Amino acid sequence: MILGTIILAAGSSARMGGEPKQLLTYEGKTLMRRITDSALSLQAGPVAVVLGAHREQIAPELAGLPITLIDNRQWASGLASSLKIGLAALYLTQKELDAILVLLTDQPLVSAGVLQHLIATYQEENKGIVACQYNGQLGLPALFSRNYIDELLQLDGDKSPKWVIVRHRADCAMVPFEAGAVDLDSWRDVELFAQAQASENL
Repeated sequence: MILGTIILAAGSSARMGGEPKQLLTYEGKTLMRRITDSALSLQAGPVAVVLGAHREQIAPELAGLPITLIDNRQWASGLASSLKIGLAALYLTQKELDAILVLLTDQPLVSAGVLQHLIATYQEENKGIVACQYNGQLGLPALFSRNYIDELLQLDGDKSPKWVIVRHRADCAMVPFEAGAVDLDSWRDVELFAQAQASENL
């Protein structure tokens, strides 16, 4: 299976006062580097990283990695524009893809093991979509068969791939991943996450 991975990292981190959350660190690595390393460890196909608002600050984190780094100048129009640019970048690298894996940078507990579980479930379940389940819902990280590429390209504004998941629930397998609910969108999120990690290490 040839898997194309898109890492969406173009946002401005508005709820963090413009400090790029992609550069927050966890276990000695920035979130940007962690998710990229996890994606590359799969060795399953091309990896495209979409940057935007903080490109100049974030790009050095990825220097020398075997990825396609692409800039979304329209990042302010919403997440869908980054997804489209990521899909285009993958197509330029690899014309024939069997599936697409979509990742965010602000879920610190996403690991290579979680991504491998998504791939294994996709291969075993014969479904067109595999999504992570947390907080009673399905969301990213998620894997889509190539049959859904056209529908992903039709998303606009701030619609995320979750819209496609919801529309095609009958064709979706799930991977339980409650830790996916940890999403560092604000300084309060960061504070609560740090407190939770500290209590676990007591």
